[in-house]
Amino acid sequence: MATVNFSVPDDVKAAFNATFASENKSAIIAALMREAVERAQRKQRHRQTIEHLLAAHGQAPEVSEAQFQAARDEGRP
Repeated sequence: MATVNFSVPDDVKAAFNATFASENKSAIIAALMREAVERAQRKQRHRQTIEHLLAAHGQAPEVSEAQFQAARDEGRP
């Protein structure tokens, strides 16, 4: 297991220690770090998906209003 050292504001440290006084602080920090990694990975996947959709949108054929309406009406009873 690795050790991580980082600085935090004194008020954050005091609030964290008070809030989690009777809990395993290392486990809490590890869980928060996992959540941050997952959130960042989701954000990256979201960005990539948007870029993919925008690229695909740029390659879509142009359709006139009449063609659009005809395609819409075609499948209706």
